[in-house]
Amino acid sequence: MAEMLLGRFVSVVILGYLMGSIPVGVIIGKLVHGIDIRDYGSGKMGGANVIRTLGMKMGILVIALDVTKAAVAVILARIIVGEQVIFISNFVLHWQIAQVATALAVMIGHIWPVFLKFRGGRGVAPLFGTLLAMSPVVALFGFEILLMTVFITRYMSMGSIFGALSAWSLLAPLTVINQFPPMYLVYGLIAAALVLYQHRDNISRLRAGTERRIGEKPNL
Repeated sequence: MAEMLLGRFVSVVILGYLMGSIPVGVIIGKLVHGIDIRDYGSGKMGGANVIRTLGMKMGILVIALDVTKAAVAVILARIIVGEQVIFISNFVLHWQIAQVATALAVMIGHIWPVFLKFRGGRGVAPLFGTLLAMSPVVALFGFEILLMTVFITRYMSMGSIFGALSAWSLLAPLTVINQFPPMYLVYGLIAAALVLYQHRDNISRLRAGTERRIGEKPNL
């Protein structure tokens, strides 16, 4: 039984990575304009670069699909692993750990996708997708902060960073007051750190005043 459950853990993590690696932005770019979206703008495959390059409608579609693939992967992790608990050298494995491990795998797959020689996106949409499956309130709060920041500043990068950090900041009191699983808080911190790391070039441009705003798009 333990070996079977451990196999399920491994399988959902692998599934999470592969689902995260699905290059939605690249697929849409090739279908709509016959281009590799990574050859334009920021060089990433995420929704923000699609918005700048192909327009708002295509960008929203990519974001929605990236959020969906991440949420589905985490939901499947709970379904596949089930409610069983196993002990390995005093370490407890259960569905919440499976969710967190799968969520991290989705983030890693999106940022470093095996299908695109490990050149993917920044991980923002998958972050909110995984959080949506684990805690919809946290995901919606962070997304609202993202939208408000973008609306005020027109900087998608700034909105993404503030949204990720805000989602994690809400997890802290929920962990203490509402007894959310501490591993969700740890995941939120790691995921936010990944998003922040992936935006290091944007942060440099924001500080220099050269970051592009929403609406400023390159010509195809």
